[in-house]
Amino acid sequence: MTKPAGGQLERSELLRESDASDEFVFLRAWMRAPLITAAMLPSGRALSRAVAAAVNPSTPGAIVELGPGTGAVTTALVERGIQPERLILIEFLPEFCELLRRRYPAARVISGDAFEAASILRHLGVGSLAAVVSGLPLYSKKPEHRERLLHDMLRLGPSGMPFVQATNFARSPIPFDPQDVAGEPSPRVWFNLLPALVWTYRWRQRKNRF
Repeated sequence: MTKPAGGQLERSELLRESDASDEFVFLRAWMRAPLITAAMLPSGRALSRAVAAAVNPSTPGAIVELGPGTGAVTTALVERGIQPERLILIEFLPEFCELLRRRYPAARVISGDAFEAASILRHLGVGSLAAVVSGLPLYSKKPEHRERLLHDMLRLGPSGMPFVQATNFARSPIPFDPQDVAGEPSPRVWFNLLPALVWTYRWRQRKNRF
């Protein structure tokens, strides 16, 4: 039996250690603020990869992640070929911000309310976005607040820019008018703590949509 290459062994050990550390940090945050953290454990790899798959790495511009938590989806985005310096991570909980800054020092980590993301990004002058991905616990907010977040973020990118949302619910977590917005769910992701879906929203090609 051949001994695994050192690099492969180290990567495997690092992944196990990272997963264990993420689960501890996530569980601690959930116990302190369950309505903000929403789930007891971070997104699984299958769900994170499904979210990242909706983002085209060749589209120019920044990629915004709302509620990245411990960075499960962030890792999937980087593995998909997106450079960390293109990422803007908006996270409310300080312990998650600290972890993200250590793990992805080239990314911009912003401590703040993701529902104020559009205002934050305009203040930063980041320019047109390539994509928005979200793991926010949207059902803790009123429907009109969720829809306003979607519209505000879609306005920051070109026509066709995706807003990608992970959810454990079968129906769309964001109410939308199908005349204005196209919303499409992914196949169900079974290999997750709870089965999940990934919804992708885009503006439809219409005039006077604002």
